Amino acid sequence: MQNALTIDVEEHFQVHNLESAVSRSDWDGHESRVEANVERILELLDRRRTKATFFVLGWVAERHPELVGHIASLGHEVASHGYAHRLVYSQTQQEFADDLERSTAILRDALSRATTPPRWPLRGYRAPSFSITAAAPWALDTIRDAGFCYDSSIMPASGHDRYGMKDVSRFAHASSNGLIECPVSTVRCLGRNWPAAGGGYFRLFPIWFTRWAVRRINSEGHPAVVYLHPWEFDPMQPRIHGPSAWMRFRHYVNLDKTYQRLDDLLGRFTFGPMCEVYADLISGAGESALPRK
Repeated sequence: MQNALTIDVEEHFQVHNLESAVSRSDWDGHESRVEANVERILELLDRRRTKATFFVLGWVAERHPELVGHIASLGHEVASHGYAHRLVYSQTQQEFADDLERSTAILRDALSRATTPPRWPLRGYRAPSFSITAAAPWALDTIRDAGFCYDSSIMPASGHDRYGMKDVSRFAHASSNGLIECPVSTVRCLGRNWPAAGGGYFRLFPIWFTRWAVRRINSEGHPAVVYLHPWEFDPMQPRIHGPSAWMRFRHYVNLDKTYQRLDDLLGRFTFGPMCEVYADLISGAGESALPRK
C-alpha cells in the first residue's frame, strides 16, 4: 500500500514551541537554514526514488521562490502551509482568508518559475500545528472557498495543548462542504486515538513504534500520513534558550535520528505525495462515495 509522505516547510525559528523567545518581527534576523535542510531531504528522496508533498509556508516561499520551483521540478507536490505560521483559531475568519490568499499568490508565482512545469497543481493546505479545531468552525469552508481541493490540518486525537479533534474520522473523508479531509495518522489503542508517525512523535518514540503504527494503519485498509519538517533534519541548528525546558525538549529531542529513521521507513514502505495517494478522492470523482463528516 502506498502511504503519504509530507514535509511542512518552515524555518527552525518559526516553530510554536519556541515562539515565547522569538518575535515575528525578528524572523528576518535569524539564520535561514531551510534551503540546505530541504536539499538534504530531496537527496534522500531521490536516492529512495520517492516523491512527497511539501506544504510550503508562504513566508519561506516569498524569500526562497527558487526553492519552491526546485521542489516542483523534481516531481514533488507543492501545497500550502499558509503564509505567517499563525494558529488558525487565533485568527478571525477574514484574517485566515487573507493569509490563505497571500500564500496562494506567492506559491503560484514561485511555481510559475519552475524550470520544469509542475506535475501537480496547488490543491492542498495544512494549517500550522494542525490548528483547525472546534474553535475555528469556519476554517474548512474558508479553505474550500480559497480554491483548495483537500486539507490535512486535523489531528483526530485529544490531549495536546494546541490541537486535536478526537471525534473526527481518523481516515480520509469528505467534509460536509465537499472538501476532502486527510487527517495525519493516529493509531487506536486503549479506547483512544494516539498520534503516530510524524514530528515530535517520530523523534521521541523508537523507530519500531513508527513501523508498527504504519503497519497497523495499513492493516485497517488505509494509507498512513507521515509528516516531518526540514528543521528536524538539522541537529546543528542554533539553540534558542528562552523557552521552557519542556518546550526546548519537544523541539530538539533526537534531531540527530530523523534522517536515519526516515531512511529506514522509505526502505520498508512505499510512499508518495498526497495528490497521488488520494488521487481518486481529490479528483472529485470519488467524492460522492465518501462518508460525510
